[in-house]
Amino acid sequence: MPGASPSHAGQAAEDQALEYLQGQGLRLLARNWRCKRGELDLVMLDADTVVFVEVRYRLHAEFGGALASIDGRKQQRLALAANLFRQQAPRWATHPCRFDVVALQGQGHAGQPLQWLKNAFEC
Repeated sequence: MPGASPSHAGQAAEDQALEYLQGQGLRLLARNWRCKRGELDLVMLDADTVVFVEVRYRLHAEFGGALASIDGRKQQRLALAANLFRQQAPRWATHPCRFDVVALQGQGHAGQPLQWLKNAFEC
């Protein structure tokens, strides 16, 4: 987004991802859930599965782009945050879970195709 601040662009990407996933039948459980281990962008329900969605936006494909920005350390932080979420929301603790990634790239990403990678890494 030309002239948009990084947080504004990230928020717009998250809005677009949420709208897309809801259109695919997922239901929102939590958004921007924070804990001492990090943040979960979107926590959604897909049938009986709790889905932890990491939304990644990158303006350029340099350094591998949006999908490549989720390295092992980031995956570990997300897994720790997801475990804390499940502990604090016992209703969802016994449900199967997965980690998905929604990646958007490019200037003015609104309306541009996004990539939805289901089961991006293990729970």
